[in-house]
Amino acid sequence: MPEWTAFHRRLVLVGPHSLLEWLLWVLLLPLGMLYGLASWLRLLGYRSGVWQRYRAPVPVIAVGNLAVGGTGKTPVVDYLTSGLLAAGYRVAIVSRGYGGNSPRPVTLVSRGSGPLLSAKQCGDEPYLLAQRNPAALVAVGVRRRDVVRLVVEELHAEVIVLDDGFQHHAVARDLDLLLLDARQPFTNGWPLPAGLLREFPAAVKRADAVIFTRCDDLSSPVDVGRLPSYHCRYQLAERIRMLSGEDRPFADIVGRNVVAFAGIAGPERFFQQLKAAGVKLLATFAFPDHVDYTDELQQRLIAAADGADFLVTTEKDAVKLPRTFPVPCYQVRLELEFLDQFPPLDRVLKLLKEDRYGAEKRIT
Repeated sequence: MPEWTAFHRRLVLVGPHSLLEWLLWVLLLPLGMLYGLASWLRLLGYRSGVWQRYRAPVPVIAVGNLAVGGTGKTPVVDYLTSGLLAAGYRVAIVSRGYGGNSPRPVTLVSRGSGPLLSAKQCGDEPYLLAQRNPAALVAVGVRRRDVVRLVVEELHAEVIVLDDGFQHHAVARDLDLLLLDARQPFTNGWPLPAGLLREFPAAVKRADAVIFTRCDDLSSPVDVGRLPSYHCRYQLAERIRMLSGEDRPFADIVGRNVVAFAGIAGPERFFQQLKAAGVKLLATFAFPDHVDYTDELQQRLIAAADGADFLVTTEKDAVKLPRTFPVPCYQVRLELEFLDQFPPLDRVLKLLKEDRYGAEKRIT
């Protein structure tokens, strides 16, 4: 993780440690106010009709958050997508495609038969979602209204899952699912750069339901009023996979000497889970989110792995790595577990049973 990014996260999450840091944070406060005001004015522009929203002829479900960084959007999008596919719907995941280098305005990642492009071309998260859900349509683009229009009109999608869509007002949606990290729901309460929020905390009222992630129990860390709220956590899967595709039990790396690395938001949580599961971490490498694993970075990992039994990383990182390393490299999947009796998928399926789109009821 770059030094400035690490310093900024520590400054806004832990707080200033010196007079100089206090002065810096005070200087960031008006910038945070301006950022939050700009976000509010942008929303007002769409609500007042200054800018037009695109209304798709099929249901649109948005999954998003308030804070930059990871709150677990990808596992929730994966959960919704797999559930909708199992219910018989033709599902399209639409994303901005951060980290991809495709020059096209709309990039089709999957036509319903798995990834068509590399993670470097389309972005690691869209690639991973296409890999996990090969029957889903996956498409990315800067103007997501154009992406939504394409998957509906040309690929006949029946429901859209809008990844990272809470602040994307150009596409109207039927259900807004807002994710909040149970450990730090609103970080320090300030928008960027005085905090880590994309808009003021009051934006939570705009959601249709709140999903608290990384929960230890059913308690809610903040009051969300009458909004339906759900609670989930992410568990390390019981099986791990080599970069070559071979599966093994997670127990095979317990008690072994491991070098772990991750280029995700909040990689420390991943390392803590490995350690809590009994993995001996000789070293850890926290890279920026959406990192490009250059030859130089790969050489650093190879050098660090000297004397280790294994390298271990996340699924999101694994899609960007070569198939082999001098020592075995395993990817660990994080599995989503809801603690509530009625998870959000029930609400999505109920929405899809309605006749507002002139569609035949498909679930009884």
